[in-house]
Amino acid sequence: MEKQLELSTNRGKLMIISGLISMAILFLIYSRLQNPVLTPESISVLERVAFGFYIVLLLSFIGIGYGLYLYHKQKAKQNDRGLLSIIAIITFNSKSRKIFIFTFIGYGIFFSLTSGILVYQPEVVFSVHYGAEIPSAHITPCCGDPGYMPKLIAYLTEHVGLQIIPINLVLQMVVSYLVGLNVALAVNAISISKKFGGMSGVGATTGLFIACPTCVGSFLTLIIGSTGAVAFTVAIAQLQTTFILITIPILLATPFILARKIKSKDPNCNLESSKK
Repeated sequence: MEKQLELSTNRGKLMIISGLISMAILFLIYSRLQNPVLTPESISVLERVAFGFYIVLLLSFIGIGYGLYLYHKQKAKQNDRGLLSIIAIITFNSKSRKIFIFTFIGYGIFFSLTSGILVYQPEVVFSVHYGAEIPSAHITPCCGDPGYMPKLIAYLTEHVGLQIIPINLVLQMVVSYLVGLNVALAVNAISISKKFGGMSGVGATTGLFIACPTCVGSFLTLIIGSTGAVAFTVAIAQLQTTFILITIPILLATPFILARKIKSKDPNCNLESSKK
């Protein structure tokens, strides 16, 4: 049984590592193809490569996601009293999974709106202002900074569209996952703190307070108001991206901090995980 758990855990690790390596190689290769001097023939070829880029990126996301699921599941079963096992046990029950999925989707939509992936412009008619067919989609294969190409543009309705930039898409998936994990863990940590007592309420809710790294942009926009919004848009976007990058290590560290607090109150790790 232990050998089977170890094999499944290793398979999860392998899928995660393979997906990350594939993604890194994908970005590296495509950045080498960015050449501002292109002929119509080379642009046609690059468009096909760009289409393949998104297929491989999607497969990488699926591989990493399934690998995380396997690793999480086996760590919960293994229960070796390590911090990773504590995190897995607490967040791998029915309640936690519902919280995670709801947060992942909800925050993903919010991130899409604030980062410009999901575009809603009620004052603009896409077919009139941009001459776009509704619905339609196209890929812009060149040229831009590494991570920003190829860009996928889709017009869903006259006022709703998608502007998918690879680096933003990766950030959305990473941060949404970490936010979902932190919220699920924080909610359970609050319940555990009530059960065992002695845990700081502030410490138990840390994950909830850092669970919205993109909120800084929206918060600053509300403070500044609509008067200076247009002139300040670029500055807010840059600050928001910087804040997200700073927050990722915090989102990574917080589950371990909470798990350590929980372990100190329950050293035998007698944590129950609901039926899967």
